[in-house]
Amino acid sequence: MLTGNTILITGGSSGVGLELARRLSAQNNTVLICGRSKTKLEEAQRLFPAIQTFVCNIASENECSLLFDWIKTHHPACNILINNAAIVYQTDFLNDPEAIAKAYEEFQTNMLAPIRLSKLFLPLLLRQPKAQIINISTGLVYAPRAVYPFYNATKAALHSFTQTLRLQLASKPISIKEVLLPVVDTPWHRGNPPKIAIPVEKAVEEVLQKLEKTNKTEIRIGKVNLLYWLARIAPAFAIRIINSSDR
Repeated sequence: MLTGNTILITGGSSGVGLELARRLSAQNNTVLICGRSKTKLEEAQRLFPAIQTFVCNIASENECSLLFDWIKTHHPACNILINNAAIVYQTDFLNDPEAIAKAYEEFQTNMLAPIRLSKLFLPLLLRQPKAQIINISTGLVYAPRAVYPFYNATKAALHSFTQTLRLQLASKPISIKEVLLPVVDTPWHRGNPPKIAIPVEKAVEEVLQKLEKTNKTEIRIGKVNLLYWLARIAPAFAIRIINSSDR
């Protein structure tokens, strides 16, 4: 049940993270969000005063430790970790002189940070009732989009890590889930979302419904389930669809 919990959401100051925070805080949960921007966090708290905030760049190992120390000290009942924060660069790998620096930043934020936070929080989570780790990923783990050379890879790695962690913790009192999102109309797209993007409210509504009503550990939102099956049956065609010019 998604009520009566203490929930940490990374990347909670905008987009899917903020909408999750808004909805969950209205369902009798203590909701904690972190993000890199103090200004955005303050605005989130102004809009939704029940939400508590912590400034943290999860790409930094030290800042992740400070975040955990804050949770452990002030919110020791934390029982759900939602690894939502992610960044993306749209880049031409061959011609971008900063490609490696961008790759490093994306892997630190999108992959290593969820791994690091999971390692830090697991001892605390395992002491709580209804413990969960929920990793937010994307349908692009099934068919990559060419303009995101690193984002696809980070999320595919997170997908594999989530599956492995679930296997290793199968005997423990914790649920390890992955939510695979379609394209969502959020500030992530800098005002230019693809035509197929769905509203953030619609995406989060489906996320919460499926988290509440299904026992599935991989939760595919919107048309991601169709992409999953298409990628299994006709992978080359799935990749062509994902990379079609009219998106």
